[in-house]
Amino acid sequence: MRKNLLGELCAEFAGTMILILFGTAVVAQVLTTAKTDAPAGEHDAIAWSWGIGVTLGIYVAARLSGGHLNPAVTLALATFKGFEWRKVAPYMLAQLAGAFVGAMVVRFTYADLIASVDPSHTLKTQGIFSTLPGNGTYDVSVTNAFFDQVVGTAILVFVVFALTTMTNNPPLSNLGPVVVGLLVVGIGMAWGVNAGYAINPARDLGPRLATLLTGYGTAMEDQNGYPYFWVPIIGPLVGGLVGGGLFRLLIESHLPEEEPEDLPVSEPESAAAPDRSA
Repeated sequence: MRKNLLGELCAEFAGTMILILFGTAVVAQVLTTAKTDAPAGEHDAIAWSWGIGVTLGIYVAARLSGGHLNPAVTLALATFKGFEWRKVAPYMLAQLAGAFVGAMVVRFTYADLIASVDPSHTLKTQGIFSTLPGNGTYDVSVTNAFFDQVVGTAILVFVVFALTTMTNNPPLSNLGPVVVGLLVVGIGMAWGVNAGYAINPARDLGPRLATLLTGYGTAMEDQNGYPYFWVPIIGPLVGGLVGGGLFRLLIESHLPEEEPEDLPVSEPESAAAPDRSA
């Protein structure tokens, strides 16, 4: 199969954009209609739509790039799975660009509804696009939010590695992206209240930059005026390394060195390679 870095970057851009189109749009829908006579969903809708966005984004990108869609995943793959270090920065930039463009599409598509509930573009609707400690509502410290991001991303990467390691009996018949999507749904339902489960630096920073450029003066801050933007960047990067390291220590080091010859491959060809992720 003909492969080149430009194609891989296009795949990461497109896959991450699809993820953000589903994820931020569902939050916009829920938040802007919450106090109307016909509210359009609640927290479960948000968790499911983010998970569906992850699944579809991976299917879009996996054949060409492996469907990382997340700088924390890319960094963990380079550290523990042989992904080429020369591709790490380009992948991260492509993911950030895809997240930014996806958020801009949602920002302008939902402009009327956002303006109807928050004409001044404040923290009231900033959470549509980027995360806040305690989702901007609950009393959660920045320290707790940072630890939450480390834990949530560690869970993500640990399980993603389990699902994409061929010697670990991964999902069959190309169902890996579906299971990863369900993993994100589960994280959203169980780990969503402390810090909005960004678990992905591009997912948070791209939309945050989009809001900064479109009227949200507090885009880089939390509800207390603290410069919060770094938490969903550094926390997930640290968490991804923790999760990848724990998988290698607890699981991979005890697996057979060669995959069974009769084990069906669950991912596209590029995702099954040592330097790819589902």
